[in-house]
Amino acid sequence: METTQETLPTVVLKPGEADRLIAGHPWVYAGAVLRVTQTVADGDVVQVKDHRHRFLGVGFYNARSRIHVRVLSPDRVPIDVRFFAERIRAALALRRRYLPAATCFRVVNAESDFLSGLMVDKYEENLVVQTSALGMDQRKPMIVEALRSVLNPKAIVERNDIAARKFEGLPEVRGILWGDLPGELTVELHGLKFTVDLLGGHKTGLYLDQQTNYSQLAELISQRPGARVADCFSFSGGFGLHAARAGAARVHLIDQSEEALAAAHRHAEMNSLAERCSFEVANVFDWLKAQTTPAPQTTPAARYDVIVLDPPSFTRNRAAVPEALRGYKEIHLRALRLLPPDGLLVTFCCSHHVDARTFLDVILSAAFDSRRVVRRVATFGQAPDHPVIPSIPETEYLKGYALELAR
Repeated sequence: METTQETLPTVVLKPGEADRLIAGHPWVYAGAVLRVTQTVADGDVVQVKDHRHRFLGVGFYNARSRIHVRVLSPDRVPIDVRFFAERIRAALALRRRYLPAATCFRVVNAESDFLSGLMVDKYEENLVVQTSALGMDQRKPMIVEALRSVLNPKAIVERNDIAARKFEGLPEVRGILWGDLPGELTVELHGLKFTVDLLGGHKTGLYLDQQTNYSQLAELISQRPGARVADCFSFSGGFGLHAARAGAARVHLIDQSEEALAAAHRHAEMNSLAERCSFEVANVFDWLKAQTTPAPQTTPAARYDVIVLDPPSFTRNRAAVPEALRGYKEIHLRALRLLPPDGLLVTFCCSHHVDARTFLDVILSAAFDSRRVVRRVATFGQAPDHPVIPSIPETEYLKGYALELAR
């Protein structure tokens, strides 16, 4: 049974450590803790106070994690089913405001929705849950009850097979938490059909954070009817199929995953776009190198009017940033060499550790080395179902640009 709000164990912060919480960041790192007033079990609710004992909020405690406390509320509220239902209802209202027609979206995006350690994705009438914090994981029954009351899903799937759980002392697990899942599902994004395997597929199914960017790309392609498009790191075809439907004459999808490309091919057929698409299993770095370094006595490298670069994150920590930047420069340098004057490069970075300005600087460095001048025609970010809280920098990770080669 949870401790009552009046007798909650207190985590007292060191001088100067309260400001980030007051500004809205929910994490209390181990080094910020001055003392804990009484014995507390990992996963339990605690109250947080500054060194002058002024109340700052309540949250989950875990001494095994580098993040000792994840603050959930600046008020003295019980963390129960009603609490979760209210937070989920508020998050859902935000999505319905900014993505009113979407049937697939992220319902809860952890810190972005003031539920640190909880993510919930919606695929039509089914939900996928990830709990990356011990306190959240211990309360899965509460979360399931709240989700059922707010969204009335057909099934709730647990995809807790993520590496981040090890930092909280949690095992990797997956399975059905509630309801019946018939198997592979067919869902829609902007009227295009995709299949998802909620139990066995990559991530939770699709890259929902790119949902609005798919539409932006389609608009750019519609301004270039008959364009030849290379969709690099294509995964299951999100960008490529939107480009094909928008009027591209030919879309070549490249990914090193045979499984992902097989899904992309299947999606192209489902949407009557297969005749415009071709597919190639390849490491994109190797593919770009081969395209830009033709053998002697061969014709010049194939050219594309539009190249999309949507790679996975090249870095999971700050120490790996220099190597990641070299990787980003390499693919941009070679992609720019494949484009004709007025060609379009649509490129993304999904690493929180590489900010938008640094990413753009890498692209400009590649443009300089390839003797190209680029004109920015669009800027991309994550979809509204992955909201950004500026006082929580970790909530902003996806950035991108559409760059046209100036003559």
